[in-house]
Amino acid sequence: MSKTWLKRIGYGSGDFGCNLVFGTMASYLMFFYTDVFGIEAAVVGTMLLSTRLLDAFTDVMMGLVVDRTNTRWGQGRPYFIIGALPFAVFTALTFYVPDFGAAGKIIWAYATYIMLSLAYTVVNIPLNTIVPRLTSDVHERNILVSSRMVCALLGTAVVMSITQPLVDFFGQGDYEKGYLITMSLYGILAMLIFFFTFSQTKEVVPPTVVREKNSSVWDDFSGITAQTWILVLVNFLYFGLYVMRNTSVIYYFTYNLERTDWLTFVGFFGILSGLPILFLLPHLQKRFAQRTLIIACAIIYIIGDLLFYIGKDSPLLLILSLAITGLGMYGIFGVTFAIQPDVIDYSEYQKSRSISGMIAALQGFFVKFGMGVAGALIGWILKSGGYQPNIPQSESALWSIEMCFIWIPLIICLLVIVLMYFYRLDSIRDEMTKVLNLRRKQMEYANQQ
Repeated sequence: MSKTWLKRIGYGSGDFGCNLVFGTMASYLMFFYTDVFGIEAAVVGTMLLSTRLLDAFTDVMMGLVVDRTNTRWGQGRPYFIIGALPFAVFTALTFYVPDFGAAGKIIWAYATYIMLSLAYTVVNIPLNTIVPRLTSDVHERNILVSSRMVCALLGTAVVMSITQPLVDFFGQGDYEKGYLITMSLYGILAMLIFFFTFSQTKEVVPPTVVREKNSSVWDDFSGITAQTWILVLVNFLYFGLYVMRNTSVIYYFTYNLERTDWLTFVGFFGILSGLPILFLLPHLQKRFAQRTLIIACAIIYIIGDLLFYIGKDSPLLLILSLAITGLGMYGIFGVTFAIQPDVIDYSEYQKSRSISGMIAALQGFFVKFGMGVAGALIGWILKSGGYQPNIPQSESALWSIEMCFIWIPLIICLLVIVLMYFYRLDSIRDEMTKVLNLRRKQMEYANQQ
């Protein structure tokens, strides 16, 4: 295998490792806390929001740390090693059920979830920052991002398709034991993957500006542009959609459709249906603007979402709906991360500030804020509908589940379309690349004098 493909796979596999746990948190954590750990849905929702808000601020701090890191391994790469072991340890502890009372369990849940989120921040923020440092070639960046998205999707597919069977296998009816063993294995595998990502990536493209030794946080914030805010708000909406959909799907198929036997298939097919769009994205991005692609994917998702409502009694329409919404959702996912390097370059181009860590941190902040808001909304909506675990649900509870699974995601996609109308970097991408490459050559020449 060529070094180029090893780099692509090495970089992309980092998100496979992240999504072994991230995907579980998004899809199973609410269910684990309510139906296994034994915490009320509203309490879980409040916990998810409050801890996500705290964790979101740590993303900003991590971004500042990355921007100020200067080692022979680069700015971001060292943190794949630093964060790997804590990530594995706190993955296991988050899914351990201690023999505590109700208050003790809530404290344990808060503490372990916060520490796992911190470990995730340490490895994930650098993963978001290093693409502009791996290559300056726009097409190669798109391939790197697509490789990452494919690996992320495969990680989520693994979670959705084998987590429940593994829990059943290891637990033999004991869900506490099953979740602990399964998540411990995921954590160990993720740790090994982060080591591989470190070994196969190398930061070779320097920033076009030299950071001043005494530069302040305010100096970093001054490099943020309007396009940065579009990026982070789309991330907020997308990951709200991601959590809303992947969390509520378990409730929807369990209680609304009464088809728990479909859950493994739904998880696997619904996610893998997004693979074709991720493989096609590097080619589509040569022909279409990023803004056009995201808007088109949002419209595709809306169509599939409406089919879910229309075809709830038809297995064929349900399968078609899964395929269409998968294409739409993961298309938004792929293009959103593809525009991040352009937004980073735009800050260097327009503001002469190298703030890849800050932008990645803001992105992480709004990702986790979106996940927290979505998780809280699910908990609050289920509570308001009268949801009670492990019993037949009332009409109001079924409506609250349908709201989370179908209607709120549809509204989110409409908001994505509105935001992307204001995205403007497609038309100046080539100019940015030329100007930044010229600045790098000028810096190299000046350093040689």
